[in-house]
Formats: sequence, C-alpha cells, structure tokens
Amino acid sequence: MIIFGSRGYLYQLAMLTLVCGNCGNPSAHSLRKYVTKFTLFFVPLFPFSTKYRTQCTFCGLEQQITKEQAEGLLAQPVAPQQAYGQQPQPGQMQGQNPYQQ
Repeated sequence: MIIFGSRGYLYQLAMLTLVCGNCGNPSAHSLRKYVTKFTLFFVPLFPFSTKYRTQCTFCGLEQQITKEQAEGLLAQPVAPQQAYGQQPQPGQMQGQNPYQQ
C-alpha cells in the first residue's frame, strides 16, 4: 500500500508598506509564499505549485502576484525612518548620523 498526497506550506517573506489598490490606504502588506509539495508516506519530496500573494492589513484584500513582482518588492531598499515625533538632537543636522565621528 502506497500512501501519497500533497501538503501546503505558508512562508511570510516580508511586511511592506504599500498603497492598497482596493481601499487606497497606505498600510502594511504581508508578502507571502504558498508552496504545495508532493508527499510520499507523509514525507514532502518536491514542490509542484508555488504562488506569491500580498495581503492588505487594513482591508484584508489578498492579491496574487508573479514571482518577478515578489522578488522586485523584496529587492527594494528600506529607507531608515525617524521615529514619529522624534526631534533631532542639538547640533545634529537632519539625516546625519550622530554616532559618526
């Protein structure tokens, strides 16, 4: 008796700030990878389906994207952000590193 089937795996790749196409709000979006693998005797052997999706955390809209789009979103540089309401220290210019000599 041979037991075979499939099993799904979910990987969260990143949390990105994007403008939602549904609600129009700039909110966090989770970038997820869904992989379905063929199993034999409950041992996952190889993937046969891979899908990438983004989900808006504000309205919950989930959109499927291509692998190239997902890699492009992951490759975007993350700009350092100043904490909300934080004022620069005296003698420090905006965007200057205070620890740099």
